[in-house]
Amino acid sequence: MQKRPKPRVPFKPRIPQNEHRLNNEITAQEVRLIREGAEPLVCPLNEALRMAEEQGVDLVEISPNAVPPVCRIIDYKKFLYEKKKKDKEQKAKAKQSEIKEIRFTPNTDDHDFDFKSKHAEKFLQEGDKVKCYVQFKGRAIMFQERGELLLLKFAERLAEVGSLESMPKMEGRRMIAIFTPKKKK
Repeated sequence: MQKRPKPRVPFKPRIPQNEHRLNNEITAQEVRLIREGAEPLVCPLNEALRMAEEQGVDLVEISPNAVPPVCRIIDYKKFLYEKKKKDKEQKAKAKQSEIKEIRFTPNTDDHDFDFKSKHAEKFLQEGDKVKCYVQFKGRAIMFQERGELLLLKFAERLAEVGSLESMPKMEGRRMIAIFTPKKKK
């Protein structure tokens, strides 16, 4: 006995739904109408639709959960364009915080320590987190206390611009400490 293949269902393109209800999609009997240059007023839906049609624009339901629902008489395409533009601007202004890494060894000299701490201060002032770690290679794993002292000294050095998230802890062959920038007043 041979299996018959399942019949194919024809592809139906998905029609994108509007974010807001427009014109005849609004179901409320009464709406609070917001117009440019005029006071908001509560009126029947058919009157609001007539006003929008006279002006040659759309009646858009802005806040459907309000009682009565809030509607505006606006050009919907222009409204969406401006909203998209505003969202894009806000996204551009929001700064993404990064995590910068700084690596030490248990035998890091004072000059290297100073150099790396200056970089860490700069990162913290720019608003980035700093993850510093002491890498133990080979037999250096025996000097874990040196690594912990180094990270605590580093935390003391960065106390003005950043705060230690948690005490240094071992993860494999690394001892890690993470610093967050202090909030500016």
